[in-house]
Amino acid sequence: MEKFYTFFNETGTDEAGRGCLAGPVTAASVVLPKDFENTILNDSKQVSLKNRELLKSIIENESVSFGVAHITPEKIDEINILNASILAMHKAIDQLSETPPFIIVDGNKFKPYKNVPHKCIVKGDSKFMSIAAASILAKTYRDQYMEKLHEEFPMYNWKKNKGYPTMEHREAIRKYGITKYHRKTFRLLPEQLTLEL
Repeated sequence: MEKFYTFFNETGTDEAGRGCLAGPVTAASVVLPKDFENTILNDSKQVSLKNRELLKSIIENESVSFGVAHITPEKIDEINILNASILAMHKAIDQLSETPPFIIVDGNKFKPYKNVPHKCIVKGDSKFMSIAAASILAKTYRDQYMEKLHEEFPMYNWKKNKGYPTMEHREAIRKYGITKYHRKTFRLLPEQLTLEL
């Protein structure tokens, strides 16, 4: 585990669901108290389901401010997944109680938000607590969203795969076709050249 660093009063932002075939891309933005400490907080991919749920509650209760935003598959298809991811981050930052003085972003791509300075940090979710916290909220909120969509279309088993391109998900697409929640600009099947709509 790398040492966590911190900037003064920054908000950390991260997204979840970028590589999925269905469902939204979801981003969160979190401002943590200066003295915040937590021994299990880490990049959401390194944290168990049980601990993610525990951390979600801690972050919601102890953060100075947080925001979560979903961008729909239709919008993803319209503006592409990179732009949709950045838009989700901007919309999550919009929800903070006040405009942050500095933004740190997981990854290497971002567009300026208002006039706020920002820094992109590769693997930032394992280096900065506020980005790790954002990764936990983005992941848990998106998972809950996909579990609700699963009730409408249980044959794709989104409750389990959360819209990611598992073999089971691709087989369901082959068998049942696509839904309004699928991203039509994504390569939904390996042999796909054109999509019958």
